[in-house]
Amino acid sequence: MVSHSELFGQNLPPIQLDRPDQTECPFITPEKYIQIENGFTVEHFDKNQKSYSYPSTLWKYGINAKLELRLITECLSEKINENTNTGISPIIVGFKTALLEEKGLIPKTSFIGHIATSKVGSAAFNTKYIAPSFRFTMQHTLTQKISLAYNLGAEWDGETAGQTYIYTLTTGIGFTEKLGFYAELYGYFPAGKNADHRFDGGMTFLINNNFIADLSGGFGLTKNAPKNYVSLGISFRFNTIKKAKTNGNTDSKN
Repeated sequence: MVSHSELFGQNLPPIQLDRPDQTECPFITPEKYIQIENGFTVEHFDKNQKSYSYPSTLWKYGINAKLELRLITECLSEKINENTNTGISPIIVGFKTALLEEKGLIPKTSFIGHIATSKVGSAAFNTKYIAPSFRFTMQHTLTQKISLAYNLGAEWDGETAGQTYIYTLTTGIGFTEKLGFYAELYGYFPAGKNADHRFDGGMTFLINNNFIADLSGGFGLTKNAPKNYVSLGISFRFNTIKKAKTNGNTDSKN
């Protein structure tokens, strides 16, 4: 049984995000909560290509302590030379499920699965096929203020049968109760192509337990990686259960 204080959030830990780094976290959105993670990003691939995301939004809903449902929407503008395409990327649906709790050398572990639709979005960004992706996301608590997290997975682009393997490795530092920093190495191994390695870092500021802001940026480490990006995020969560009104009458039962 859940007490009222737990049910309505007074005892919930601070909000946990899958942004601003590329490493998805293993934490599940609390039961009956909706969590919305927004990111506004400018990315430069080279002097002839850049993209704007305004915003990319991850919508999450906690089913229970082990499962959350996920929906990703993105308003996107891509400029290549003198041509610009603007619209909505194919909508992505998925879930995250908890697998293991942290114990000794065993990290806290969850599994994330997504399917990117092929036609549910603007025509300029449609793909031939639906595109699956998955990740195992893991995290170790090193000290009270330092954590180490990493992801391993793969994704498909909806245009070819070849997969792209993904890795991420990030360390997070809680500078104060409100302010946190991270640094991250991540990359992609596309089938039949050279590996793409990147680095990023950033900070988060906890406004309250249910509301957080972030700022991040990164750059490519290999020639085939994007040149750089910068991103600003605002994320929050809220309970979908309305707290019952109380009156002055109290009844006891034996």
